[in-house]
Amino acid sequence: MAAQVARSRGPESAMVPIPYYLLLAAALFCMGMFGVMVRRNALVVFMCVELMLNAANLTFLAFARMHGDVIGHVSAFFVIAVAASEAAIGLAIVIAVFRSRGSVLVEDLRTMKH
Repeated sequence: MAAQVARSRGPESAMVPIPYYLLLAAALFCMGMFGVMVRRNALVVFMCVELMLNAANLTFLAFARMHGDVIGHVSAFFVIAVAASEAAIGLAIVIAVFRSRGSVLVEDLRTMKH
């Protein structure tokens, strides 16, 4: 019955409104920002940064859908490329620090003296 009602209204009625995407992106970004400020483990901080980048991607794609162009998709593609490089380089740095110090806590990394 619900499928018949959705089909009778057309495809526009089944779409999620743009403000819902923006609210979800804002919530994801705030959770990531909170995690960056509060967490002590460097790996968790990197995951929170990834969460913030994904929130930015969701915002780009929501505005691209709203305006009907591909600029948001191109921006999201570049953010994904930056996130992948950040994850690879960040993980390499965390592994190198763990091998030399035996810990990945952010407080231990404040001074880079050996």
